[in-house]
Amino acid sequence: MKWSGASGPRNVFFNNEMTKQLSTGGAHEPYYNDRQRIYQFGWNGTAYKHLDVNGTAITDWAKNEQRDYTGGHGVDVSKTDSARSLFLKTVPSNFATGSSEDNSGAQATIPVSTADQLKTALANAKPGDTISLASGTYRGSFVTQKAGTSSNPITLTGPSSAVLINDGPSGTAPTPCPVPTAGWDSGYGLWLYNAPYWNIKGITVAESKKGIILDNSHHVTVDGVTVRKTDEEGVHFRRSSADGVIKNSTITDAGVVTKDYGEGVYIGSANSNWKCHGNSGGVDKSDRVQVLNNKIGPNVSAEHIDVKEGTQGGVIRGNTFNGTGISGANSADSWVDVKGTGYLIEGNTGTFSSPGTFKNGYETHNPSTTPSFPNGCGNTWRNNKSDLGNVGEYGVYVTSTSKCKANPNVVHSSNTVSKAKKGLTNVPVTP
Repeated sequence: MKWSGASGPRNVFFNNEMTKQLSTGGAHEPYYNDRQRIYQFGWNGTAYKHLDVNGTAITDWAKNEQRDYTGGHGVDVSKTDSARSLFLKTVPSNFATGSSEDNSGAQATIPVSTADQLKTALANAKPGDTISLASGTYRGSFVTQKAGTSSNPITLTGPSSAVLINDGPSGTAPTPCPVPTAGWDSGYGLWLYNAPYWNIKGITVAESKKGIILDNSHHVTVDGVTVRKTDEEGVHFRRSSADGVIKNSTITDAGVVTKDYGEGVYIGSANSNWKCHGNSGGVDKSDRVQVLNNKIGPNVSAEHIDVKEGTQGGVIRGNTFNGTGISGANSADSWVDVKGTGYLIEGNTGTFSSPGTFKNGYETHNPSTTPSFPNGCGNTWRNNKSDLGNVGEYGVYVTSTSKCKANPNVVHSSNTVSKAKKGLTNVPVTP
């Protein structure tokens, strides 16, 4: 379907189930799967707004169908609602077959003590269920494609001594993009695919190719988990896994095998991977992810947090970064690399000591993308404490000011730095 154009303000698109075939002969996959988000076309939050591209109103849909009009370009997405309808006071539970709501009304606590039980629980989870893991080691491929709801999220919980390990990958991988497939083990420690509204609490994921991977799984909270000894990244918000949170967690020893892929927390995807993970108008819109009060490092071989282009509006707050073991592979030489837009980075504490390759505490970069975004611009640093170990140059290094003239990065004077070769930042400090 296409919205026909300027028919007036606040044309509302809500709680629709859409699928799209993203490759020739491929499966139809959920598209814009956040059914609780209200898309208001022709609206900027306060008044009518025509769809535009870089401030110029579009005249028709030709070559404009796949653009992202959120972020002040004519589609307001600031509101959500957990109801099944915005206009009907009540909707019968059996009104729509295939509703993401749990119409049975049953919610369960499912005790789990074996790997097979965990696989079954993940495969059959319903909104409101709690999967409770006993202490022990769980070996295997643990995947879910079940969705919770905003009012009834699904919870996976257990003590830190409940350890998920995946000895994969194995089997024949699907092409060109990873999707749960019979006979193929991704090697991921825990994989949520098209599985929004989950809470993951307390458990440990270890000794897997990747740690926790969220694909098109928005509104997922990862709380108090431990991720360690992963071949590649620890936790990845991917394929528009927006509005997620990781908090109170510990990530160490990431990138044990592939150092240039050894990020602690990875938000979004490099634009070179949007052909696979760009499921929101051709872009990986893992927006508004919050990274709060975590301990990341040592021996995280790439960035502790890698914020990718095309994402926006996240918060990185209260984390502790231990940079020992940063490898320098693929230019991984900082705690945090910000290529997204409008992030708040505040109240974090970072240290570095050898061994490792370390250049700056925080860096911005400005890759060009199609569609275009102000990548690496409009971010704010305040109240961060950086110890660069007499190795790093700047606490915050802003790669380009010219590319961000309209939306500059801001480094406040409340940030502090010690043992820096050059200083707090390479741009003027804001009081």
